Amino acid sequence: MFRNALLLVSRLLLAALFVPSGFQALTNIAGTTSYFAGLGLPLPTLAAWGTGLFELIAGLLILAGFQTRIVALLLAAFSIVAGLIGHYGQGADDATLAFMHQQMLMKDIAIAGGFLALAMAGAGAWSADGRSFGIDAEVT
Repeated sequence: MFRNALLLVSRLLLAALFVPSGFQALTNIAGTTSYFAGLGLPLPTLAAWGTGLFELIAGLLILAGFQTRIVALLLAAFSIVAGLIGHYGQGADDATLAFMHQQMLMKDIAIAGGFLALAMAGAGAWSADGRSFGIDAEVT
């Protein structure tokens, strides 16, 4: 029971980052597009829509605990790529900004670690996956 409670809390905390971020990206598509254009990404409008939808849908899937292992692996990769694109080497002319971006990159790497742990552990019994597989949704 304690294991399932911790897995639920970890899913809630990780989803709390991605669901609002995806929602905000989609409700302010102009701002999100402008940010991606500023990073030099090609097709920034498409990147904004794709990123917003991915964050929102993947966050909701983690929250529900549906296809958790697959979604957690995708979000781990997304976190690393987003950190590298959005924060690596940014703010070099301003020591404060450079420090902030370095911290944000490390945060993204840590989030990826949390998703890798979740991918390994699974969603637990208190999830859609747990209901699908029976008792504990645990790979042996």
